[in-house]
Amino acid sequence: MAPGYLLVTMHISDPERYKQYLAEAPKSVQAFGGEYLVRGGRHETLEGEWNPHRIAVLRFPSYEKAKAFYDDAQYTQTRQLRQGTTEYFNMVLVEGFEGAIPQNLDARR
Repeated sequence: MAPGYLLVTMHISDPERYKQYLAEAPKSVQAFGGEYLVRGGRHETLEGEWNPHRIAVLRFPSYEKAKAFYDDAQYTQTRQLRQGTTEYFNMVLVEGFEGAIPQNLDARR
């Protein structure tokens, strides 16, 4: 089964209040078998105009587990702690792959 990844970009505008979210979110992530691969840290734009302020990447055992994490009642409550603490918060769920990269990739995807 292919893993699921959450890619998050954000700009924290109220770091003190955001700490409440940071303290609670990992509990929900772990409950669904997720782990943080990136949580802030140094980054730079190498191509294009994308310049997020902060980046997080989370890996889950599957796309479905990642979606279940996001839809979970506990995490829904935890997300409320984040309200009003960021200038923006973008999250994308993407399915990873297992094994070798297929030779006939569909360019439309």
